[in-house]
Amino acid sequence: MKKTAVIQLALSIIAGFLITWIDARPTWDSTGISALMVLVAAAVFGYFTSHKPWLTALAVSMWIPLFGIVTTFNFGSLLALVPGFAGAYLGYLLKRKEMR
Repeated sequence: MKKTAVIQLALSIIAGFLITWIDARPTWDSTGISALMVLVAAAVFGYFTSHKPWLTALAVSMWIPLFGIVTTFNFGSLLALVPGFAGAYLGYLLKRKEMR
């Protein structure tokens, strides 16, 4: 893996972790905004990835389901992967379209 790909992956993990931290706050009760944050973050990092948008999608969106399953056995939180994959592939495809 190239150095830039490792940095991009690390930043996507940090972004996903921060979104999960915000989502897990006791006063936060807005699933739609959390899903939008995952979508936008995954799209941005997906745009800058050179390959493997699925890895970017997981790096950004795996934290919410992981936290939900570990703390409350909430397997419905796996739905947070959907905006992550949608965003990562959207960003990746936009970049490929521009390169043509």
